[in-house]
Amino acid sequence: MSLHIEKIDKNFAPSEALVTRFPTIKMYNSIDCAAEISGLHHKGEDGIFSRLPLELSKINPSIENLSRYLAGGRIRFRTNSPFVAIKAKKLNTFYMRHMPLSGSTGCEIYVDSGKDMRFIKMCCCIRTDDLWFEDGANIARKDDAPNSDFVDVTIALPLYGGLTDLYIGIDENSQLLPPSPQSHGMVLFYGSSITQGGCACRAGNSYDGIIAKMYDCAIYNLGFSGSAKGEPEIAEYIADLHPEIFVYDYDHNAPTAEHLEATHKPFFDIVRAKNPDMPVIFMSRPMAETIGAKLSDRRRDIIYKTYTEAVAAGDKNVYFIDGASLFPDDLREYCTVDGSHPNDLGFMCMAKSVGAVLEQIWDAKK
Repeated sequence: MSLHIEKIDKNFAPSEALVTRFPTIKMYNSIDCAAEISGLHHKGEDGIFSRLPLELSKINPSIENLSRYLAGGRIRFRTNSPFVAIKAKKLNTFYMRHMPLSGSTGCEIYVDSGKDMRFIKMCCCIRTDDLWFEDGANIARKDDAPNSDFVDVTIALPLYGGLTDLYIGIDENSQLLPPSPQSHGMVLFYGSSITQGGCACRAGNSYDGIIAKMYDCAIYNLGFSGSAKGEPEIAEYIADLHPEIFVYDYDHNAPTAEHLEATHKPFFDIVRAKNPDMPVIFMSRPMAETIGAKLSDRRRDIIYKTYTEAVAAGDKNVYFIDGASLFPDDLREYCTVDGSHPNDLGFMCMAKSVGAVLEQIWDAKK
């Protein structure tokens, strides 16, 4: 017997249509208004949001597909509207047994910025075959501030889903303006499905998403599920983006230790050549149990060797995080959904560990 939970608990029922909930709503195309789009190559040459230029994404079929999944993508703006809503058209739905649609294909709405930034709404399709989805929420101002006050709004895009269109809804008598500057520049993350955000329950709960919220920084997520192989073309692209900080982690996706050894330092060298003073954080896999301690240690040592050789050559802007230290021992078995991919607890642990190094870097610049 099929059970319709929304008939028992109204909190599970789909939201009413936007025009019903917000009669004064006015929609803006996210690419044709004052909103800022970050963490993406913007709207790709073929009219689809993408994390990579179309030609670069074709270095292998997997990356061509995965580049359309918008992990780390953000749309930011300021408004004095009493509510904010979105309407999005999906490119696809990536359905997984161990990751909810709220994380794989959903968007999130946050208001305010910096340490005051807070989550107010998750927006997601109800059925996997829905082409469009929409949702929104009233904005409760902190300290009972009047609704005329402007607030920053951030829309986090899906971790494992693509969009062809995204519209922003605000009150017709309100303004949509460019966002406030962020406290820090771009932190770029390159790596595996864990980097991409598998398997967070919401788009902003990936570890880079948590870092973006904790430290008010821009992020660029180049995590490619099962497909980050240390290709020199990707290294060249990263080098040309000139991020403020680069977090370098593709241990999981290197098919063998030999492949990792053959590609890890050359990839770093390409990025470093065009960014001689950029801080680089090397990181190994968090879960040795997936391949065994001996092989995991070997791979960690390969990554550590790139780090130590850089230090020996006089590089003062490199850092190393042993992935085995990312999850506390007493919480380790609770930090993943399948022994490999972090859940929200695991991602929070990762964000705190990586965040501690980011704080060290930023403090040194003061």
